[in-house]
Amino acid sequence: MTTHSNPLLQDWATPHQLPPFDLVRAEHFAPAFESLFAEHLAEIDAIAANSAAPDFANTAAAFDAAGARLTRVQLLFENLTLSESTAQLQAVELDMAPKLAAHTSRVGMHEGFFARLDTLYQQRQQLELTEEERRLLDRLHTDFVRTGAKLAGADRTRFAEIASRIAELSAQFSQNVLADEAEFRLVLVSEKDLAGLPDFLRDAAQGAARERGLDGYVITLSRSLVVPFLSYSTRRDLRETAWKAWVSRGETPGRETGPQAQEILALRYEKAILLGYKNFADFALADRMAGTPEAVYNLLQQVWEPAKRRCEAEKTDLIAIARKLGEPDHIQAWDWFYLSEKVRADKYDLDDAEIKPYFSLDAMLGAAFDCAGRLFGLSFAERHDVSLYHPDVRLFEVSRDGEVMGVFLSDNFARASKRGGAWMHIYRGQSRNGATKLPIVVNNNNFAKASNGPTLLSFDDVRTLFHEFGHGLHGLLSNVTYNRLAGTNVPQDYVELPSQLLENWALVPEVLEKHARHHQTGAVIPAELVKRIRAAATFNQGFETVRYTSCTLIDMALHQETDPAGVDIATFEATERARLGVPPEAGMNHRLAHFRHLFSDEWYAAGYYVYMWAEVLEAEAFDAFEEAGNPFDPALADKLYRYVYSAGNSREQKLAFRTFRGKEPVAAPMLRKRGLIEA
Repeated sequence: MTTHSNPLLQDWATPHQLPPFDLVRAEHFAPAFESLFAEHLAEIDAIAANSAAPDFANTAAAFDAAGARLTRVQLLFENLTLSESTAQLQAVELDMAPKLAAHTSRVGMHEGFFARLDTLYQQRQQLELTEEERRLLDRLHTDFVRTGAKLAGADRTRFAEIASRIAELSAQFSQNVLADEAEFRLVLVSEKDLAGLPDFLRDAAQGAARERGLDGYVITLSRSLVVPFLSYSTRRDLRETAWKAWVSRGETPGRETGPQAQEILALRYEKAILLGYKNFADFALADRMAGTPEAVYNLLQQVWEPAKRRCEAEKTDLIAIARKLGEPDHIQAWDWFYLSEKVRADKYDLDDAEIKPYFSLDAMLGAAFDCAGRLFGLSFAERHDVSLYHPDVRLFEVSRDGEVMGVFLSDNFARASKRGGAWMHIYRGQSRNGATKLPIVVNNNNFAKASNGPTLLSFDDVRTLFHEFGHGLHGLLSNVTYNRLAGTNVPQDYVELPSQLLENWALVPEVLEKHARHHQTGAVIPAELVKRIRAAATFNQGFETVRYTSCTLIDMALHQETDPAGVDIATFEATERARLGVPPEAGMNHRLAHFRHLFSDEWYAAGYYVYMWAEVLEAEAFDAFEEAGNPFDPALADKLYRYVYSAGNSREQKLAFRTFRGKEPVAAPMLRKRGLIEA
């Protein structure tokens, strides 16, 4: 295949230089990567061979600008394997994962370039650099050290081998979980099977059946289908079937993820030892806001026991309602969602079937856009003339001050070719190093697409949409010079701040009044219903907090193991759950066998705590708007833009947050928000 016949190696003459999705095939990637690896290494070789003394422009800035063509293809590849995968693409992914990691190692251990970078870094106090230039130099040097640049001899070789093998194992882990999710289908054929299911769920299940070429109704393992099914189905036997399939992803005979997880853990430990750390958790935390495992435990210990007590009290309510309904009162995990929905209806007169008609997907997307406009001056204009990777994906040009400053892709529906969960990614990051690049950001959700009429969201779905849009704004509003510092390239326990913070605007009264309207009548959501939603905000938070915090504690324990090669993840999980006293009726958000946050890549490994760490920050941040008495306070919104959403990694995060908030964050607002301490 020649350069002229491979669209990945050509200029992309598309609107905003979007990928030519309609031309790209799986077989294009391997030869493109082979060519672009060589091109990128040649660029690094040229920087290293420069006869001029190293300075910021010819070393740090030059490195940051290198590899642009490789990056755009790699981002396209990552997005397609997550959002629109095929058997052919998965085969390429398994083949390319170790090769991509090997290339990263070759660059990260480039002796000639690192010698220049290290010389420059040692002189940093004498250099006249801007804050952002100092930040780039520091981040690049840290990146190189953490990818083995200071290692020598056999250690250097082994470190590169570890990186390649981990990448291969992570790809296999992810594909095995995806296969389990895609394979399962609970087919409902009779009214008896559908007992208790509201119309919106029947509609979504019918749509899932049609997508799979089946008659009737199908429940898949998409969260937006399986959780409502567990919440409404009166068929306890079917709830048990769905629950067991949901929690046993990654344990299907023949494609168990345990062997990959075990080897990944052993290799991570070995990598940490090579770099001078006592375990992988210490290595991971050294480059995050928390700094040490002890700082993480200090936060989690404030939460864990209160959450368990709250969960036990909630279980008492479930037992009472079960007896009232004539249901078994020995509560099992597949009963919790169902019975808690009954308690919610009983205590707060609240039911998703009543809420959903006011939250259509289109209206809530409009609400998120409106908030971005009022806070940051953004406007969104949809285009329909651009070829994308799936018919369900929508494209919006994003403007600020009358100029297009980014592109936003909205990919909202579950499908068999798409990974579960919700996430933000980029097709291109923002920067001004060399050519100015406008960001191309994508939000992925897995909402169950309605087969008739508009797709209606639960309030949890609305929060998810706002959460991912917060990540999206972090990418779109990035206003930095250098690629390495752009958008979400921040410590993992800071990256969730912009996303979790934006969730708060989903319940702002004026946002609801404008956008939460009945999809049939256009009536504004009743104030009394909003009051009930707010009153129920801390409902079931013991259950939710236990499910989340148990994952964080087990993640931390797992990555502090000093003999991970001997770890069987199922046994380890069971032992830790017993030691921690995890209520079996609650369980964990993610069992280790399908915990992609930990094993599909390293971003959240020894780092699942980051959501709660960021929750401390976001609760403090939104308190500032509440103190101002205006959720769209212009002065605060401007500070939020300058110090959080647009700053990327150009500022040190603790200082940036303190500058925005005017004080150090504390955990109390977060604990009150979860209902774990008195308001």
